[in-house]
Amino acid sequence: MGRGKAADANGANTTTADEAVLLQYANADGHFSLVRNFRLADLITIMNGVCGSLSIFSSGHYLLTKDEDYLWLALTLPLAGLMFDFMDGKVARWRKSSSMVGQELDSLADLISFGVAPMVLAFAVGFRTYLDTVCLTGFICCGLARLARFNVTAALVPKDSSGKARYFEGLPIPSSLALVGVLAYWTRQGWIADKSGIPGGLMTLWGESGGRGDIHPVSFVLALWAAAMVSKTLRVPKP
Repeated sequence: MGRGKAADANGANTTTADEAVLLQYANADGHFSLVRNFRLADLITIMNGVCGSLSIFSSGHYLLTKDEDYLWLALTLPLAGLMFDFMDGKVARWRKSSSMVGQELDSLADLISFGVAPMVLAFAVGFRTYLDTVCLTGFICCGLARLARFNVTAALVPKDSSGKARYFEGLPIPSSLALVGVLAYWTRQGWIADKSGIPGGLMTLWGESGGRGDIHPVSFVLALWAAAMVSKTLRVPKP
C-alpha cells in the first residue's frame, strides 16, 4: 500500500506526458523484458514479498522441527516486510519514477507479508482446528478483496492539498502486524499450542469435542478483523 494512482474528478487515471512514459509497461519481446520494466522502488517492493515468503517457510520449519528459533524468525520477518513497504513509496517519490508493474507488485507483496504470512503464523502457534482454518482463510480472502478494492478506488478517496488520501476505507491489511505482535507475546509467555495452549481455550459449536465443530474463541476476533478490512463505512485516518 505504499503507492497509489492519480485520477481526475471522474475517477479516471490521469498523468502528465512525462508521467505516462514512466507508468507505461514496455511490452517488448525477450525473456527478460519484464526486468527492464522494474524501477528501484519495484525491487524494494519485491523484498517485501521476500520477507513474507520467508516468514511462511519459517513457520513451516517450526511445525516440522518445533525449534522456536524458526518461529521467532517467522514472527520478525513481516515487520521487515513493513519496512520495505514504507521504503518503496519513499524511493518512488524520491526518484520520481514509478511503474504500472510496481503498483500491482505492491498489493501482491502486501498480501503475502500481511495476509498469508500472519495467518500461517497463527496456524503454527495454535489455530489449527477446521473452523480456525476457515477463519484464517477468510482473513486472507478479505485482505485480497481489500487490496483489489484499493487498487481500483484509491483515486476516488478525498485528498488533502498535498494530494495525500485523507483516510483508508476499512482497516489496511498491514494492521495484521498487531496480530503478529500478540502472537509474539503469546510465544514469549509460552501460550502456544505446543506448550500450555493459546488463551481462551477451545469451544465446541457442534458434535463431539475434537471434531470439526471445535474452534478457538479468539478466531472470532480474526473474523471481525477480516470484516473490518472490507468495510466501506469504516474510515481510518491516515497518519
